[in-house]
Amino acid sequence: MNRLDIFRAIKRHQKLAANRHPAMEQAKWAKAFGYIGMAFIVMYLMFISIMLAMIANSSGSVTSYELMYGLLPFILALDFFVRFTVQQTPSQQIKSYVLMPLSKYVCVDSFLFLTFISPTRFIWFALFLPYAIMSVVFSYGFMAMVGFLLGFFLLLVFNSYWYMLVRALINTRLYWWALPAAFYALAFLPWLLAKDFNIEKLFYFYGDWGRAFTHFNPLAYLAAVAVIVLIVFINRKVQYNLSYKELSKTEDTKLRHVTKLESLNRFGDTGEYLKLEIKSIMRNKNIRKSFISAIITVVIFSLLVSFTNIYDNRVMTLFWCMYNYSIFGNVFVNKVMCYEGNYIDCLMVHRENIISLLRAKYYFYTLMLLLPLVLMFPMIYTGKFSLLGLLSLLVFTGGFTYFMLFQLAIYNKVTMPLNEKFIGKGGMENNYFQIILSLASFTLPIAIVALFDTFFSETTSFLMVMFIGLAFMGLHPLWLRNIYKRMMKRKYVNLASFHSSR
Repeated sequence: MNRLDIFRAIKRHQKLAANRHPAMEQAKWAKAFGYIGMAFIVMYLMFISIMLAMIANSSGSVTSYELMYGLLPFILALDFFVRFTVQQTPSQQIKSYVLMPLSKYVCVDSFLFLTFISPTRFIWFALFLPYAIMSVVFSYGFMAMVGFLLGFFLLLVFNSYWYMLVRALINTRLYWWALPAAFYALAFLPWLLAKDFNIEKLFYFYGDWGRAFTHFNPLAYLAAVAVIVLIVFINRKVQYNLSYKELSKTEDTKLRHVTKLESLNRFGDTGEYLKLEIKSIMRNKNIRKSFISAIITVVIFSLLVSFTNIYDNRVMTLFWCMYNYSIFGNVFVNKVMCYEGNYIDCLMVHRENIISLLRAKYYFYTLMLLLPLVLMFPMIYTGKFSLLGLLSLLVFTGGFTYFMLFQLAIYNKVTMPLNEKFIGKGGMENNYFQIILSLASFTLPIAIVALFDTFFSETTSFLMVMFIGLAFMGLHPLWLRNIYKRMMKRKYVNLASFHSSR
C-alpha cells in the first residue's frame, strides 16, 4: 500500500468505527442536537460578523483588516479551547495501526493530513466571510478579500496543529498547561502593556499582519507556511514517540506505599467502595488528571467570582456559583459507571455491590462540594453573596442536581480507560440524555431561583431551594435503590456494551 491507499483506508476505518460504535443509536440523537447547536453557532457568528463590519465601516480610527486581525488573540484562544471537546490527537488514534507492518510515520502523517482537511475549521468563516464581503471588498477589492481570508486560514491551520502538540503533552504531564498559558499571554501582551489597557494597541499591532496578508506580502505567507511546516514536523515526532512509549511501556510493580484508609472500615461495604473511589483517584492516571483539573477549575472560578467585578450582577453571580458547585458532578458523576466498566464483571458477583458503590460515590462527591463552599466564603465578606445563598445552592446540588446526574448510571455503558489515552472524546459519546442532564444540572437551579424571586423575597427563595435540596438528600436511599433496580433490568445490555467498548 502506498501513502494514498493508507490514508483512504484510515479515513474509511474512522467512518466504520463511528457506525459500529456500541452507542451509535444514542450518538444519532447527540449528532442531531449537535447539528442544531452548530446551526445556532453559525448564525451567531454571522450576526457578530455583520455587527463588526458595520463598526469597521463607520470607524475612522482603524481599518477593516486592523479590526478583525486585532481580535486574532481572542479568536485563536477560543479556537484552542473549543478543540478540547471535538478534536483527537494522532497519539489517541494510532494504537492499532502502529502494530501493523507500516512505516512508523505513515499513520501519524495520515492523521495530521486529516486534521488539515477537517471541515470544522471552516466554521470560523461564518465570522470572516460576511465581514470580508461587507467591509474588505468595497475598500480594497476582491483579491484583497482573498488574501484577508487566506491569512486567517493559515493562522487557524497553525492553531489546530499547535493544539494537537499541546494536548499530547498535557496528556503526559499536567504542568504542560503552562505552555499554552504562556503562549496566549504573550499574544495579549500588546494590549496588557498599553497605557490604560487601550485595546486599539492590539488592533494596530496585529493590523500589520492583516495588512501583509491582505496585500499579498510574500514574506508574510512564507513565514506562515514555514511555521506551519515546523509545527507539523514537531507534531510528527512527538505524536509518534508518545504513541510508541504508551504501547511499549512496562508495568511498574514496585510497591512504594499503601494507603489503608482504615478509618472508613466502620462504614462496612460503603466504606470499602469509598476506599475504592479515593484510591482510583490516587492511582489511575486519567481519573487523577480529571480530578486535579476539576479542582483547578473550582479554584479559578472561586477567585474570579470572589475577587473581581466581572460577575457583579445577581443573575451572573448566581449562575457562576451554581456552575462552580456543578463542576465535580459534570466531570465525574455524569460518567458514573464508565470507569467501573473496566471491572464491571467483578462488581456483578454480588447483588448489592452496585448499590453500595452508588452510595459511596454519592457520599464522596457530596463531601467534595465543601471545597467550592470554602473557596467562595470571601464572597460573603465582599457582599456579593449571602451565606444562606451559598448553603442553599450546595444543598440543592447535593440533592436535586445529583439526583438527576445519577440517573445516568442506568444509561452509561461505554467503558472509559483508567490510564491509556487512545480514546479522546472523554466518554461523551454515550447518549444525548447525558448532554441534556449536564446542561440542566446548573441551568435549572438558576431558573428555579429566578422563578421564586418573582414571587418571593431573596431569603424566602433560598430557603425554598434549600428545602428542595434537603428533601432529595434525605430521600437518597430511595432514589439510589430505584436506580439500582433499573440498572439490574438492563444489566446484560450494559455488560455487553461495556465489554465491546474496552
